[in-house]
Amino acid sequence: MLKQLFFLLLLISTLISCTEHNPNTNASGEDELKSLEINRTLKKNEQRFNAIHYVPIYSDIYFDRTNQKFLLSATLSIRNTSFNDTLFVSKIEYYNTGGERLREYIEKTIAIAPMATVNYVIEKEDESGGHGANFIVELNSNNANIKPIIQAIMIGTIGNKAFSFTSESYTIAE
Repeated sequence: MLKQLFFLLLLISTLISCTEHNPNTNASGEDELKSLEINRTLKKNEQRFNAIHYVPIYSDIYFDRTNQKFLLSATLSIRNTSFNDTLFVSKIEYYNTGGERLREYIEKTIAIAPMATVNYVIEKEDESGGHGANFIVELNSNNANIKPIIQAIMIGTIGNKAFSFTSESYTIAE
């Protein structure tokens, strides 16, 4: 009986660990970005601030003398720093080292509430971006003085050592 119970618990834990976990879903199981979509066109007064940001991402880096590639997970973080105004994101695109657009992450504009943050993860196993990957993020707001923070956080481990680093976005158009 004890042996059968042990086997059953082992089987259940194996099945649970084999299910694919998506780090980009909210508590309801919906895609984090999709859950923030708005179903209307932005009005002119909601577009006093308009900027396009370039965000460098490192999905892999080289280490040691043999130039061995080391894979990293990366998180894109978009933070609305306003106490009162919504930040609208109309474009999130992911490009690889060669400048080829790999993915568009949103189909409709998303709204980030005042003082809220949205994160999106590129998993370590996704090598498509390469060492020169990047995001293009287009933002709008009715506050011309809004100062959003957009960063990428990369995390990796080698054996029993772990490291992380960030990269800041660069405004390429206003």
